[in-house]
Formats: sequence, structure tokens, C-alpha cells
Amino acid sequence: MFDAERFLAGLTNQPGVYMMYDSSQKLLYIGKAKNLRKRVSSYFNASPKPLKTMALVRRIADIQVSVVSSETESLLLEQSLIKTHRPPYNILLRDDKSFPFIYLSSHKTFPRLQMLRGKRPKLGKLFGPYTSGLAVRDSLNYLQKALQLRQCDDTFFSNRSRPCLQYQIKRCKAPCVGFISEAEYKQDVDATVAVLEGRSERLTSALAKEMEEHAANFQYEEAAVCRDRISAIRHIQERQGVFNRDGSVDVLAVLYRAGLAIIQQLEVRGGRIVANQSWFPKLGLEETPESLLEQFIAHYYLNDRPDRPAELIVNTEPTNTATLSAAIAESMSRRFSITTKVRGDRAKWLELAGRSAEENIGQRLASKRVFYGKLMALREAIAQPSIDHIECFDISHSSGEATVASCVVFDENGADKKSYRAYNVKDITAGDDYAAMRQALTRRYQSAIEKQRALPDLLIIDGGKGQMKQAIEVLDELAISGVCILGVAKGPTRKAGLETLYLGRDFAEINLMPHDPALHLIQQVRDEAHNHAIKNHRKRRDKKRVVSVLDSIEGIGPAKKQALLRHFGGVAQIERASQQDLTRVGGVSQKLADKIYKHFHPE
Repeated sequence: MFDAERFLAGLTNQPGVYMMYDSSQKLLYIGKAKNLRKRVSSYFNASPKPLKTMALVRRIADIQVSVVSSETESLLLEQSLIKTHRPPYNILLRDDKSFPFIYLSSHKTFPRLQMLRGKRPKLGKLFGPYTSGLAVRDSLNYLQKALQLRQCDDTFFSNRSRPCLQYQIKRCKAPCVGFISEAEYKQDVDATVAVLEGRSERLTSALAKEMEEHAANFQYEEAAVCRDRISAIRHIQERQGVFNRDGSVDVLAVLYRAGLAIIQQLEVRGGRIVANQSWFPKLGLEETPESLLEQFIAHYYLNDRPDRPAELIVNTEPTNTATLSAAIAESMSRRFSITTKVRGDRAKWLELAGRSAEENIGQRLASKRVFYGKLMALREAIAQPSIDHIECFDISHSSGEATVASCVVFDENGADKKSYRAYNVKDITAGDDYAAMRQALTRRYQSAIEKQRALPDLLIIDGGKGQMKQAIEVLDELAISGVCILGVAKGPTRKAGLETLYLGRDFAEINLMPHDPALHLIQQVRDEAHNHAIKNHRKRRDKKRVVSVLDSIEGIGPAKKQALLRHFGGVAQIERASQQDLTRVGGVSQKLADKIYKHFHPE
């Protein structure tokens, strides 16, 4: 269960991007925010929400954030990540446009200035990207007035014998017919580049002075024009730390806080941030940031991954940097460098990784503190001060079909997802939850004894006294002692907070208030087991149904079954299809289509 109140309490007010994950760490949604706390909190307040948003919120198990320096950067990073990961809850338009650039064909004698979207040319200069196409066009319009570079296409330019209308209205100096020399035109090109690279102080100062003169003479409309031109130039000048045309690097920021370490990794490909991921490695006895970074780099980059960049930017120099760089370079058969001192866009990427690391480790620490507080409350509530290892079991099936038992594990740090297990229950009477619970517990703890795995301090059973009796009998049969047993029976309305709790072999009923942190932890563990059981039950049930239905039809082999499923998306859609629809699938004849249809629709 995602603790939104705790998460929001530690969330920053800075701009950034938030990424929502489900319990299996599948990315659900990517969003941007001018104020992260305000935006994310809107998902969890009491205001009415669309059904799609409510469905998203119910699936949230984790949220990660990337803090940036401006709202513009958050928009660019959001769109970059959406296009890379394509989360299911993000709208992906078919006519999705790329961000606009300003392109100068500087490799030509008389360069052209234009707005450009889509594929970027190899020659010439690109400026941007920019978030506002309207501002780009307005600024290009002003640059055309002020510096008069040509904006016509090359075919039109090379076929002119006399100046066009742009020359008449003083928006071009007619280089097409030789009215300006190459040297003079180059001066205008250099001035344009200065504006686009943010080195336009003289131009903006002149505009500001002109605006003040107009205002002093009560010429407010003219002053407003100057103001708007300055604003457009400022917008054009805004440099983004999210994009850079030539950058293909990885950026790592390592950070230590209160016994916890984080490595924030940015992957930049072709100047675009395509991934921003948090790693929380387990620490050794005498781990330092430098040695931890060395181990991470060696583990992550000393392999055959095809997308390894030639440069790695880090906020702390790892131990044995020279040896590490040489080893990775040898494995790549090309140059590889690790650097800490960077400028420009690379410095902005490193700053972004550092800010994201600060925010995400703060959230993780807050989560650990809250979980530990719940654990302490549970220890006190059931008078078991040494509880550290908790396991919980639940059963899921559909009217006895494809029964699955789940086991989830929690320790003093929270959920230990790597230790989660699911058991396919076999050879029992359909719908017999007691037998299913007995089988799962027997398999779990018989294996634990044989492999000498640690046993839980607390065993939580999602069920009442009947399921608890099965657990007690299994532990006795296996001669396991020292395990405290807690049963969680659903209330009459199955509403959270109304559960009945039974503790120990004498089924002592304990009462906890709805706001008690101990009850919140029990509910969290129980819900995790419930979700894990349902997920694996559905997987087993759907697989079984596909096998039993399609494989029983004569004439359908693995290839045709796969083609049918790929075309229709599932058995339910195949069942609803007409004979004509079925024949549209490659390899399905009219005769086979009739056979499939009759199988699902017997007379």
C-alpha cells in the first residue's frame, strides 16, 4: 500500500518530473510539475477525479522524482522520457511532434535561417530545442527584421534574377542577386548566432533603451512592441540542460545518508536524456562512496551491453579510476573516459543527477523511518519485541480454478520483493482454501528447513481461525517453534480497519484503532500478499484457459494460436469474432474459421 501522506510530507516544492510505478516496478505514468509537491498531492486529495486517474492511483506502489531547475526543463525531460518508455497512462498522440529547433545552414556561403522539426541534419548549426513553436516563429520574424538573414529555400534562392518582396520590405539584403558581400553577410550571421547563443546583451540593451524612450514619449504601443521583442529573444536564449546535440554520455551521482546509499544514473543518448534511474545498493562494512562507485561501474559497464557510451560523468571519482577506465575501454575496443570536472550542458546533467539523488534518497529515508515506526508499534501491540522477519500468506482462485498461494516477506527495511514466492496449488478439492493454505505452508517451510533458510519471527495468515489452525498444524508437524502467528479475518463489510485480529495458538483477539501504525503495517503486509496472489493466479488462469480452449480445436497448432491471439488480443475477443473476422488472420481458412466459430457457439 502506497503511503501517500508520508511521501508528500517529504516531497520538494521545486519543479521536476515524477514517475509512478506499480507493485512490480512497471512504469505507469510520467508527469511534469512546476511544484512537485502540489502536483503530486492532487492525485491523492478528496476532489473528484476522472475514472482513468482513479484507476492509476489505485495501482501506484512507488513514485520517483527528477528535480530540475525550471518548468521548461521539466517539460522537455517529461516528453523525452515519455517517448522513450511509452507508459500506459500517458497520452501518445499519433501526430506527436518533436520539439522545434532553429537551424542555420552555416556550411553554405549565404546561410539560411529557419525553424526545424524532426530529423536533424548533420551539417549546419542547431539551436534549441524550444518548448514554444510560436515564440520561435515570432523571434525568427524579429531576427529577420533586425539582421535580415534569408529564410527562403535553396531552390528559390538559386533561381532569383532580381530581389523578391522580402528585400522591398527590408527583411532581407538580397544576397541572391549580390546586393551584399559575403563578408558583410557573415557579420549578420555572427550577430544572429550571438543572439541565439545568449550573447546578445548589446542588442537587448538597445531594445530596452528604445522601449524606455517610447514610454517617456507616451508611445506605449511602440514600447510594448519592444517589450515583446525582448521577451521573445529571452525565450529563444533559454538554454536547456535536458538536451545537447552531441552528448551521448552516462551520468552517475553517488550519495550517502544515514547508512543508506543511492546511485542516480542518467543515460543521455544523442543529447537526449532517455533514462533517469535510482539504484540503492546494499552497503558493506567499510564502504565508501568511491569504492561503491567503482563496484557499480565495474558491474554495470564491464559487460557486452551494446549501448555503452564513450564517456562517464561522475560526481565523485571512484577508486582505481585509471585501471577501471582502461578495463572498460579494452572490453569496448574503443576509448572510454571517466570524468568529474565538466562544464556547460554536462555540468547541468551532473547537477540534475545530484538533485534527483538528494530527493530520492530523502524519500527512501523517510519511508524507512515510517516503516520502522510501524514495526515498533507492531512489536508493542503484540508484545513481541524481537520481530524483524515477517512472512504473510494468502490464497487466490476463481471458483476453485488455478489456485495460487502467495508468500511475501518483510524485514526491518520493508518489503523484500526478491524473497516473494508464489505456489501453484495442485491435487486438492477445488475451492478448499484450508487445503491450499496447508500445502503452501508445508512446501515453504519444509524447503526452508532443508535449505537452512531463516524462519520468520511473525507469520501472518490472511484468514480467520480455520486458516490459522492449518498454519499451527504445519508448524507442529515440521517441529518448528518460536514463530508467532497472527490471523487477519475480514470484517462483515470487508472494509479496511474493520478486520478482526487473532494472535497466537489460543486465538486471542486483539483490538487496534483504525489509525494505529501497527494496524497499518499489518494491512500493508496483508495487501501485498493479496496483490501478489491475485497477480500470479490471473497469470496461471489465463495461461490455462488459452491452452484448454484453443489447443482443443482441431487444426490449430502453436503458430495459428499465436497468430489468433496476436490479431484479436485474447480468447474473449476470439470468442466474439465472426467467421469473416476470423478469416482475416493469416493461415485461417474459411473451413477453420467455421470450426472455431462453432466451437465457441455450439448449436
